[in-house]
Amino acid sequence: MSTTPRTVNGIDPLAATDSLAARIVRTCSDLALVVDEQGVIEGLSLGQTLSRSHDGESDVESHWRALIGQRWSDTLMKDSRGKVDQLLREANQGETKRGREVNQVVDGVGEIPFRFAGASLGDGRAILLGRDLRPMAELQQRMVSTQQAMELEYSRLRQADTRYRVLFHVSGEGVLVAQSKNRRIVECNPAAAKHLGGGAPVDVQGKTIDEVFGEGGRARVQALAAAVEAGAESEVQFSPGVVSDRGFVATASMFRQSGETLLLFRFWPAGGTTSNGARTSRMLTVLDAMPDGFVVTTDAGDVLSANPAFCELVQRATEKQVVGQRLDRWLGRPGVDLNIMLTNIREHGVLKNFATIVRGDFGGPQEAVVTGVSALDAKVPCLGFSIRVVSSRLSEVPTSSLLPRSVDQLRELVGRVSLKEIVRESTDLIERLCIEAALDVSGNNRAAAAQLLGLSRQGLYSKLRRHNIAESS
Repeated sequence: MSTTPRTVNGIDPLAATDSLAARIVRTCSDLALVVDEQGVIEGLSLGQTLSRSHDGESDVESHWRALIGQRWSDTLMKDSRGKVDQLLREANQGETKRGREVNQVVDGVGEIPFRFAGASLGDGRAILLGRDLRPMAELQQRMVSTQQAMELEYSRLRQADTRYRVLFHVSGEGVLVAQSKNRRIVECNPAAAKHLGGGAPVDVQGKTIDEVFGEGGRARVQALAAAVEAGAESEVQFSPGVVSDRGFVATASMFRQSGETLLLFRFWPAGGTTSNGARTSRMLTVLDAMPDGFVVTTDAGDVLSANPAFCELVQRATEKQVVGQRLDRWLGRPGVDLNIMLTNIREHGVLKNFATIVRGDFGGPQEAVVTGVSALDAKVPCLGFSIRVVSSRLSEVPTSSLLPRSVDQLRELVGRVSLKEIVRESTDLIERLCIEAALDVSGNNRAAAAQLLGLSRQGLYSKLRRHNIAESS
């Protein structure tokens, strides 16, 4: 079998064709091959995409020219050789069926996927026009990645919407959303419908605020909405019988969504008519007037409410600026002190005189003592912390029976005891004192003590046994 490429006057067959036909071939394909009746490549033509080097190599076309004279099927991956035989047979028979996708291997270039279609040139030769599938594969990969990202985002939105709907419907606080331009109600939860007459939420949606509040409450709610639109904060109390047989308090706020301004009304029962409500009111008044900071958080340490003294400590103007923030943003070392406090409260229900620091947003740290209590079994589970700033810590690390040596004592040992022994004894003493201090600060919580000391739990246990602290702590 001859492997010498057939040429026309020593020129590749594709180069010898009419210049217009050659331009058409290069336009319609990235790679054009002329193959004889034995499947040997006689000539080829490269499109601009393949003739350009992506890695700075200037002689990339020579790698492709090396294919001339080789059997085409020998330059393909094994899974593509059967497709090529069928493609050449169809081309020589004059059949124009669908193209075939093959993987072309070129030394110095690598493996490239192509889609080839063939046509007969007569006397057993065929021309194969191939399209480089790499741009399409990259586009498909980007589409798949984009689709996955969209699906993930849709899933997050659906989950967020589900959480919002559940919270919206089970909340004991009434919530009503109305359009600002025409005061028409677009959403209403069951608690709000109960305050507004005891009907179902669907009976309220679509009505205007004036229709829902009636003659008795229309003027008040209009004044409330006008105050919110003017940028003022206000609330209105409705006595029993004005709107419904229930007395309640209403506040409003304004927000924008999808280019539309909406009003958000909140309703809750008026709390000044019962002894329990009066007690709650008195306690809130006292907490707001306390000179010590007081903050209520979730079980995870996120701020739910705070008194003015705490806002002053952390140098924030209003309570709204601290709500939702994690408490260790201002209290203790981030990720350490708050975790210790939360662990102690969960285990013992209370926290007493925990020495730490409190930081303001614009000032330096101040030493403080924290007392905490758990209310996780309440209707709304929460934790309460009282924070008192002190000039110095109220409690020092307890003095151990092993006291550090003074400088004079160390000087007396020089010459009688080797430096190595002096350093080892001093190091062991300091290490023991630090471990005892960490155990005391953490309330004998060894996991928290290991975190304070920057040790693994196993490393702390090893040092406890070494210093005979394990049995006594």
